[in-house]
Amino acid sequence: MATRSLWCTRAKLAVAATALCTGGAAATIATSDDPAAALKLCTAIPLRLLRDSATAASIVFDYQYSLWGLPEGSNERAKIKHEVHLRSARKLQELCFRNGGIYIKLGQHIGQLEYLVPQEYVLTMRESMLNKCPVSSYDQVCEVFKKELGETPDKVFDEFDPKPIASASLAQVHIARTHDGQKVAVKVQHTHMTDTAAADQATVEFLVNTLHRLFPSFDYRWLVAEIRESLPKASCLKIPLSEFTLSRNLDVLLYNWFAYDMELDFLIEAKNSVKCLENFRKLSPHIADYVYAPEVHWSLSTSKLLTMEFMDGAYVNDVITIQKLGIQPSDVARLVSQTFAEMMFKHGFVHCDPHAANLLVRPLPSGKRRIFGKKKPQLILLDHGLYKELDFSTRFSYASLWRALVFSDANGIKEHSVKLGAGEDLYVLFAGILTMRPWNRVIDPAVDHLVIKGTDSDRSELQMYASQYFPQISELLRRLPRVILLMLKTNDCLRAVNNSLLQGSSLETFLIIGRVSSEAVVEAKMTQMKSLFSRIDIWFEEFLFEARLLALQIAFWLLRVRNALT
Repeated sequence: MATRSLWCTRAKLAVAATALCTGGAAATIATSDDPAAALKLCTAIPLRLLRDSATAASIVFDYQYSLWGLPEGSNERAKIKHEVHLRSARKLQELCFRNGGIYIKLGQHIGQLEYLVPQEYVLTMRESMLNKCPVSSYDQVCEVFKKELGETPDKVFDEFDPKPIASASLAQVHIARTHDGQKVAVKVQHTHMTDTAAADQATVEFLVNTLHRLFPSFDYRWLVAEIRESLPKASCLKIPLSEFTLSRNLDVLLYNWFAYDMELDFLIEAKNSVKCLENFRKLSPHIADYVYAPEVHWSLSTSKLLTMEFMDGAYVNDVITIQKLGIQPSDVARLVSQTFAEMMFKHGFVHCDPHAANLLVRPLPSGKRRIFGKKKPQLILLDHGLYKELDFSTRFSYASLWRALVFSDANGIKEHSVKLGAGEDLYVLFAGILTMRPWNRVIDPAVDHLVIKGTDSDRSELQMYASQYFPQISELLRRLPRVILLMLKTNDCLRAVNNSLLQGSSLETFLIIGRVSSEAVVEAKMTQMKSLFSRIDIWFEEFLFEARLLALQIAFWLLRVRNALT
């Protein structure tokens, strides 16, 4: 039966691939404004689609065949399942490297979804995808420069290092020096991104939807939706892929690939960085000096080139270098938590890719120091391509939910989880995913109820829950608004940063989240209430939360003293 399933899968995917390859390719080339580019696309797409289909069929067959007849919950099944996960992760890794582009982004994203996808996939992708991104040749870089600025890099700049200092899935960065002597970082988009980006995204979505129809237990549609949200700003497909079936409209999908104009626009990224700093100056002036983004050189920037001030600093996960700079890692952890809490709960304009490579730390330029002489940190935010805006209702509900989580308010957790789309049946699971804690710990009144110690037993417990409740997790992630999925990804990135700085999560982090979310809720209510009595009621509510935060702070210090003495 497993073999029959494989051949069924192969046949249907082959039909899809054939229809896609032949349904409109000739017409597309003939009517294209750039026949050479269209021909390149029409020859690249079939190969990539067939490669994707073969990999997907191979992975599905491996699961179906290897686990056939093994009883659920048995040690043998668990052992074989681990081996299949590992083999499949390596197959997917190889596919990502061979296809490049958006597939690298997919692999990187999977590597950040700890406890939401099998650990074998997370570790395989995390170990390889962040360090082995594609690199464009210097000739390709010159091609982009000539197209965007009309000159080669050596003419545009006084100095330009042809060897990139960093490369990511969408672009790479070179060091240069302007004619007036300023050292800059130049971000150059990979040329192949615009060639196949739309086709790759459509292919991945089509295959995942196809596999779900063939095997309903395989439901990673939420991951496709999250990847779509994680990509730079793009226009919409003419026809949504959710409407496709295996047997109809396949020719329309090819039309969509060419009609889909991917806007990998670095000018949007530059504007995001400006807006981010403006928000801190206007809405969070108390920490505005502690958050920075590189200044943009607008005259040397286009949609595919971004020239910015070059920044020196330590990566946020490089604890040794941070300490050498005279900065306490715990101060950095507090600043990171404060910065992103302000973005999520007060600004509603959130940097959604805060992994370690996008966060630098340096001493505060003003030279201010703490009481004991340690330098105060400044957080430098890089890569502003992925931002999401939370509308007032979503921002209010999300802030209210986190406030309820910090204060172990079961009714508040349920109310605001339901408002965000989790439903009355899955709000407990939603709280668990947000905090990485089981429900009994989430509602535990203990002061450190949300703290993750990062021990092996903690990790094993979380992996067990992820495996046990995978169908419910998939359903929850399918229900949630796309912007909340990105908040989950942002939380995962920030959790990884905190783990590297503090070797686990910190109670102080949750105190910061509790304070900022409470302030945001009060401010939001104040804007809605007009009568004096309503405002007095809100002020009283604020007083009560301040008292509770103070009690938590005192308990936190007593806990630290006790731990220091034992």
